[in-house]
Formats: sequence, C-alpha cells, structure tokens
Amino acid sequence: MSIKKDPSGCRSVQIEIEVPGTPEEVWQAIASGPGISSWFVPTRSEERAGGEVVSTFGPGMDCPATITAWEAPKRFVVEGTMGPPDSPKVATEWSVEARAGGVCIVRVVHSLFASNDDWDGQLTGLEQGWPTYFRILRLYLERHKGLSCSAMHFVAFSSETESAAWEKAGGALALLGLSQGQRWSAPRGFPALGGVVDRLGHGMHSNTILLRVDDPAPGSAYLGAFSCGGMVMVCMSVYLYGEQAAAIAAEETPRWDAWFQRQFPAAAARTDGN
Repeated sequence: MSIKKDPSGCRSVQIEIEVPGTPEEVWQAIASGPGISSWFVPTRSEERAGGEVVSTFGPGMDCPATITAWEAPKRFVVEGTMGPPDSPKVATEWSVEARAGGVCIVRVVHSLFASNDDWDGQLTGLEQGWPTYFRILRLYLERHKGLSCSAMHFVAFSSETESAAWEKAGGALALLGLSQGQRWSAPRGFPALGGVVDRLGHGMHSNTILLRVDDPAPGSAYLGAFSCGGMVMVCMSVYLYGEQAAAIAAEETPRWDAWFQRQFPAAAARTDGN
C-alpha cells in the first residue's frame, strides 16, 4: 500500500503511465466523454470548470463528480464522494506531461481528508484498479487512436468468494491457466471473441485477464472478479474499434447478456457503452 499521509490529514495515492501521442491527443482520450468511454466506462463530461462528469459502472451505478479545475490540455480536477452520501469528498487530479519522443505521462492523484484510516481501503482499491485501465488506454492510443469505439460492459454480482466467482466465469470461457502472450478464442457456443493474452495478474488484481482482441474486430477485452460491498462483482468489458464495431456490438450484446444471466442469475446487468 502506498498511501501518502501528511499532518493535515490529507491522504493520497498516485498512479501514472507513459502513453504515445501529443498532449492534445492524450487530453482528448482522458478528458472528453467519448475519449474516456473508449478505454474506461461509459462517461459523459461537460468539459469545463464547474461542469459535471458522470461515469456509469452499471445500472444504478452512476458516479457523478464536479470539475473544479480545467486547464486543457495539461490538467483537470474533479471532486466527488468516495461512496455513500456521508462518505468523504475525493479530489481527483489528472495531468498530462509531454516527454521527448512523442510520448506523454498521464498521472492521476486521488486525495481526501480523513481523521482515521477508515477510507484507506478504498484508496488502495483505486490504486490497484487503474493499472489495468491505463494499459487499455495505452493500447487504445498505440493501436486504435482516432477510431470510433463501441464497447460492451457487463456486470453481475455473486455471493460466492472472489476465487469461486472467477473460476465460474473464467472457467466457462476457458480463460483459466492461460499464459501471457498465449492465443485464446471463446469456446464453441459463445459469441466470436479472440485475441492474445496481454496481461494476467501482473500489476493487476489476481482474478483478472486482459486481452488484445482481433476477432470479431480490433480492440481489447477485460474480465475480472472483485469484492464489492459485501458481494463479489464479476465484470467484463469489450472495447471494439473501427467502422464495423457498432454493428458487431449491437449483434453480440444480447448473446453475452444471456450468458451472464445464466451464469449469475441473481443480479446480472449490462451497461451500454456506445
């Protein structure tokens, strides 16, 4: 855990990644609604100081925040709550720093004021969650920059343990036991989905896998199982890029929906990422 604490009570975590592109290109990817939605979750943004940003993690799981600083294409800050209405305010600062060689450093800092350690776990969770999404951001800027994205996001909740839920989801998809760089395709009976294992546990939650997808369209796919609010949340996000992506997502979303309902019938849900 790398939470920084100062005498004033401020607690913060910082995560950064190097990505290809000019500051303007990187800013578009991290600060605009369509850009953020191309590698994270469906997001809309008013893109101005005083405006609102809303990220949707599933039905009924909107996370609104207010933009408190806007300095395109270098820096912006948003402020929202950590969770329930009585939870502390969290300030999230995003910055883009140009480096030589046509790359930029994207840095995010989450800060809050607290008199005790009650919220340290949530800060740690934020710190652990960004590396995978930052890897998707990097892949997007490396391979798909400027292309339209149609994403499919699926969320289900399970009363099983993290490992049991992961074995149930990953096992059905033949994802268990794979190695980084190994070719994978969805088993027979599933919608077309295939690619190469990009990340598996390294720098990520252990019950996760990230794929560089080339079938049925170029993109990325991310599947994982995580503890959330006393239950386990099973998530799958598929980011498809290019002219055919929207039609493919429209056709395949109902099929993936049906599978999630069968695997986790208690509370499966889908978020439209278009």
